[in-house]
Order: sequence, then structure tokens, then C-alpha cells
Amino acid sequence: MVRRALMVASMATLSACSRGAYAPPVPNPATFGTDSASWALAKSLAPVLYLQRDEPFPLDRVVAVVHPTEPVIAYHLLWRHDVNGQWLPWAKPSDEEVVYVGYDPDTHAPTEMWTYWHGTLLHTLWLNRGPPEIDVQWGKHGSLPRGIDTNDLPSDKSLRAFYAYEILLIPDILLGKLVHGGPTGFFHSFRRYRDFSKVVPLTDKLDLVVKTDDPREALHAVFGRSYSNKRWWP
Repeated sequence: MVRRALMVASMATLSACSRGAYAPPVPNPATFGTDSASWALAKSLAPVLYLQRDEPFPLDRVVAVVHPTEPVIAYHLLWRHDVNGQWLPWAKPSDEEVVYVGYDPDTHAPTEMWTYWHGTLLHTLWLNRGPPEIDVQWGKHGSLPRGIDTNDLPSDKSLRAFYAYEILLIPDILLGKLVHGGPTGFFHSFRRYRDFSKVVPLTDKLDLVVKTDDPREALHAVFGRSYSNKRWWP
């Protein structure tokens, strides 16, 4: 069994090496012709991320997509890796997440947010609460509106469930470490698993802002062709 796992890991390593850098060079934003007002709006509404304090992977790319007719902006986040399953040869080489921010069209103040949480789209109002704030899960980057009652999450997708999964999936995490680096596992308390205290403002991390209802061209230019391609709008 161990020999077979090592053989699979070796094959995955070769595959990962052959993929090389997973994203192209960041394009010149001027080539997309986005107006300065859209850039200013996207920067003013860019969420503040609160990463779990031991987060092992960097946030590599951020694209903000301003909808041309609806008061909503999609912030596409490209993380270096997912802690689970990315040693497999057919796995995506990165981890894409999306946060959507709705705003008042007159005042441009944030009014609501949607985030991805492992296939479930979470929604919360965000009135008179300042800049949007997001808690980011360790290693997997599931996104939670800050302050949400996590007891309302589906039982199989609760924070406690994922904490248990990561203990059970230590062999999977170790295979990932062999292929692309990263942690050997999460060996801390559940309380620390919920410690979202590493602050990362997105305002100055936007690689590109576009105004369109179809962001494929922009996402391909910044993320490359191989990424999760999650839904463009909530």
C-alpha cells in the first residue's frame, strides 16, 4: 500500500513539474481599457481578508469584475494550492475562490455579500458595517463573511467537521507536500483552527479590474486556462 502511494506521488510529481508555472505573467491592465471610476469602485469595496493564522499558501492573483448593469462586484481570488487532493495529476494547479460584494448604486456603500463555502453559496447583509470582511479557512480557503454564525453551516461542512477531516486526511496532505510543498498537517486545537487573525486587505492587491458580465478573457489572462472557473455571479 505504501509502495503504491509512493508510486502515485512520484507520477504526480512528474506531472506537476511538467505543468510548470500555473499562471501567466500578469498582463498590463491598460490593455483591458477599464475606466478609472471602475478601478476606484473596485478598490473601495475590496474586502479585507482575515486568514487563519497558520495559513500555508499565498494569495497569488486577484481579479475584480464590475458588473456593467447590476450593483455587484466579483472578486476572484487565486490561491497557490489547496491543502487536499492537489497531488493528483488531474487536479487543478491552484485554488480559485470568489467573493461577491453588492453595493448601493447611489452611495457605493456595501450592502450585502456572497461567498463560496465548499459548493454552498453563503449570503449575508452588510449594511453600515464598514468595508467587507471575510474569514478564510486554513489550507482550503473556504470563505466566510466575518461574524457569521457558523452554527448555521451544514453539519457536514461545519468548521468542526473540516477540522476532523484534516486529521483524517494527513496522508493526503503529506502527498501534497511531496508534490508542491506545504504543511504536513494541522496539529493545533480547534480553537486555533478558528483563529482568523492574519489580516490581508485586498485594496492594493488587485492585479486587474474589468467591467463586464463575461470575465472569461480577463480570468484567462491573469489565471491561465486551468482553474476552477466558479460561477461568475451570485
